[in-house]
Amino acid sequence: MQAALNTVMGRPNFTQSDVIESNLQGRTAVVTGGTAGIGYEVARALALAHARVLLIAQTGEHGEDAVAKIKADQSTSGPMVDVTFVQCDLGNAHDVQRVADRIREQEGRLDLLICDAGVGVNKFDVSADGLDRHFSVNHLGHFLLTNRLLPLMRSTAALPGARPPRIVVVSSSLHTTAPSSVRFESEDELMPEADQLGAMQLYARSKLANLLFVRYGLTQGVLRAPPVSENSNSAVNGNGSGAHTHNGSGILALATHPGAVHTGQQDQFKEAYGMVFGTLLKYTTIPFMRAPDAGSLSTLWAATADDVERDEAKWAGAYVTDPGQAGGESSMAKDEQLGKNLWKLSEKLVRERLGQDGLLPWDEIKHRD
Repeated sequence: MQAALNTVMGRPNFTQSDVIESNLQGRTAVVTGGTAGIGYEVARALALAHARVLLIAQTGEHGEDAVAKIKADQSTSGPMVDVTFVQCDLGNAHDVQRVADRIREQEGRLDLLICDAGVGVNKFDVSADGLDRHFSVNHLGHFLLTNRLLPLMRSTAALPGARPPRIVVVSSSLHTTAPSSVRFESEDELMPEADQLGAMQLYARSKLANLLFVRYGLTQGVLRAPPVSENSNSAVNGNGSGAHTHNGSGILALATHPGAVHTGQQDQFKEAYGMVFGTLLKYTTIPFMRAPDAGSLSTLWAATADDVERDEAKWAGAYVTDPGQAGGESSMAKDEQLGKNLWKLSEKLVRERLGQDGLLPWDEIKHRD
C-alpha cells in the first residue's frame, strides 16, 4: 500500500542505503546547510558510511546539535563517525573566504563538495554583502566556496587510485518559474532598489543560477581541461595514476532536484505571505511532500553512485531529479548566454567585495609538501 501511495505522490520507493556506497572510508566531504533538512540527511548518511564530513552552517548551536545527533546514530560495533561543524555565513564573502581557506590548508583531500545551504521561499532580504539574500546564499556563496576549494579537489583527483571528486549543487524544479526578465547582467538586478520580485520568483532565480553554474560555469567551463600533448604524463589528464574524467579535469559537477520536501524552509512561508496565508500554505502542502531523508536521495546518488563514473559523458553537468534519472531543465537553464552572464557577474561581485585576489585561478591545484 505504501509503495503504491509513494508512486502516486511522486515519492521514491528506495532508501538511502539503496543509493549510497556502504563504505566511504578515506574520503572527505564538505556539506553546506548540513544542520537541518536535506543537508542534514546528506551529511548524516555520508558520515555513517564512514566519510569524514565537514558540516557548514551559519548557526553554531544548530551545528553542534547536528553533530551530536549524527554521532548518536552511529553503530556501536563500527568505527567512530568523523563529523565536524564549521560555522560560516554564505551570504558574507569574507566569511566564506576565511572558512574555505582554512579547509584548503588543513585538509589533506576533498572528494565531495555538497552545496545544499539555501534561503527558501521568502520575501526579499539583504545579505551581509548588500545583495539579494537568496542570490548571495544560494548561489554566490557557493560560487566562492567552490573556487577556493577547487585546488584541493584538483590535488585529490591527482592522487594515485583516486576516484573523481564531485561537486553537487542542490537546485529545485521551481527554477522553471524564474521570470523571463532575469538576465544576470548587472548588480542592479540584485539590489534592494530592484526589489520587484515575489518570494517564489526570488527563490526560483537563485535555483536557476545553481543550474547555470553547474552546466556552463563548471562542466562546460573551468572543469573542461585544455588539450594536452600526446607526451603529457599528467595524472589528472589520464596518463598518470590519478582520477580522470572525460573532460580531463578529474572532477565531476552535477545539479540535483530533491523533490518537494518538508523541511524547516516551510516556516518561512509565514514571513513571505503573512501569518494567516503562510500558515495555511504550510500545512496544506506538507502532506504532499517528501520527508527529508527521501529528499536526500538524488543528491546522495549524484555524490556516490558508480553509474556516474561509468557514464561520465551522460552525467557530467546533469540535472538529477531522482536516483538514475535526469532532465527537465527549463529553456532558461539551457541558455548559454545566461550562463556566461552569471559567471561574469559572479566574478565581478566577488572581486568588488574581496579585491582582485578574492578569486583564485580556476585551474590552480594545491601543491603537496
